[in-house]
Amino acid sequence: MVILMNQYDNPEFFAEYAKMSRSQYGLGGAGEWHQLEPMFPELKGKAVLDLGCGYGWHCKYAAERGAASVLGIDQSARMIEEAKRRNAGEGIEYRICDLLDFAYPEETYDLVVSNLVLHYLEDLDGIYRCIHRPLKPGGGFLFNIEHPTFTASVNQQFAADGTWPVTDYYYPGERTTRFLDHEVKKYHHTLTQILNALLQTGFVIEALEEAMPPEQWRDQMPEEMRRPMMILVRAKKHRPTP
Repeated sequence: MVILMNQYDNPEFFAEYAKMSRSQYGLGGAGEWHQLEPMFPELKGKAVLDLGCGYGWHCKYAAERGAASVLGIDQSARMIEEAKRRNAGEGIEYRICDLLDFAYPEETYDLVVSNLVLHYLEDLDGIYRCIHRPLKPGGGFLFNIEHPTFTASVNQQFAADGTWPVTDYYYPGERTTRFLDHEVKKYHHTLTQILNALLQTGFVIEALEEAMPPEQWRDQMPEEMRRPMMILVRAKKHRPTP
């Protein structure tokens, strides 16, 4: 597996990322939060792992709702620096660590969270197995990932006629696009790959949402109602790790 997220330690790219609504205002500035928040389980007394924690917003959210311990990991030193500055708190630990280098301990966590990270990974089956291992029996896996109709689009942009062209949908693999005026590499996965790999790893899918802006944002973001950008998934571990 390869993670292609090095841009987040690029000073120019990071400066542009810092201007985004979700960077400035936290969870309330994320258009999918009104759908993602209800998908969280009860957190009081729980152990939580956040993979690709970014600024640490979800870590702080878990701690404020009573989680006993929260570990956020991210391979970006700049992200971890911001997380420690903005969202430090009792019971929260942040580490600079690649998702593939992390030593996943067996049956340690009640919840694993991953926010907009998995589309940077080529091997979903492999990362799902890594995530399955540290979950306690019945533990939850909550994540969002870019929607396949978004990653299979042409340059992830609307066409001149206002349509959203999708091409090579059934050819998964690396995609290069422009994000925050920089070239970024991601991976396209079909919906079948995203969901079936979960089932084959030993998860039960409990909830699925296609992200859309909250009602009060829709007049300002009409394009976000014309195609889905993300999928939100809640799954539960129901059998031993393969």
